Amino acid sequence: MALLSVGVGAIAQTGSHTIGFLTDFDTKDDAVGICRAVMHGIAPTATIIDITHQVTPYDISEGARFLAGSAPYFAKDAVFVAVIDPGVGTAQKAIIVKSKVGQYFVLPDNGLITGIAERDGLEAAREITSSEWMIGAKLSSTFHGRDIFSPAAAHLARGDDWTTAGPAIPVAQLVKLQGTVAKLDEKGLHAEVIGTDGPYGNLVLNVPQALFAKLGYSRGDLVPLTLNGKAYRIPFVRTFDDVPVGKDLLYIDSRDRLSIAINQGNFAARDHIDKHMVLEIPYTH
Repeated sequence: MALLSVGVGAIAQTGSHTIGFLTDFDTKDDAVGICRAVMHGIAPTATIIDITHQVTPYDISEGARFLAGSAPYFAKDAVFVAVIDPGVGTAQKAIIVKSKVGQYFVLPDNGLITGIAERDGLEAAREITSSEWMIGAKLSSTFHGRDIFSPAAAHLARGDDWTTAGPAIPVAQLVKLQGTVAKLDEKGLHAEVIGTDGPYGNLVLNVPQALFAKLGYSRGDLVPLTLNGKAYRIPFVRTFDDVPVGKDLLYIDSRDRLSIAINQGNFAARDHIDKHMVLEIPYTH
């Protein structure tokens, strides 16, 4: 299909822009289907990919992690709609953010954009105020996923000029989550558990591989660490089968983060580990 002439603020109207869809709605009722129907009605040729609808309810940090983790696998002109919105119906802004990669993110201004901002950088942002970018003049106070975020994403996906969605917002003013990356000081690494890996109970830590490397450990080393006040010595290895079944391991996961697991076991369940529990690792000697 030939590209249509578009304005400076528009995406090229190829009719093939992908929408990545992420929520904490679950799939037990009709909410996800309704949002997909709204998007399809506005942009019928757009591809909608469900990232997940199983974000822990109200957990903005988890939503931000999943959004940032999935974005690199989408096209550079993809549109994302992310709805984890405990502040729905308040004065909180509904926004569109363009990253320096060129992707667009339609979401509440509550910190969901944090991971994208930290890794990719943000180019520009706009508040969604135009009724033309919403489902209609009559908006629900509790279902902005249907009424604002889904239609706005679909307008972007079909190539509408995003500068008509509403006024510009300085990207520096957008809400960002705090404490998303671990810290090093003279004593070593201070980090926390930010989630678990699906049903397996592997601990996801807020420790990028490059930061862990500064501690000086090599694969095969036994790493002393304290997790939730309990001392451990865990081997740092490449993959699960590098330790016997049932044994602990420290490894770099598929997103280049430090993680802790049990080979064919559930570390989180065994040791009753939850999000935000503190991890400390000293420098190697």
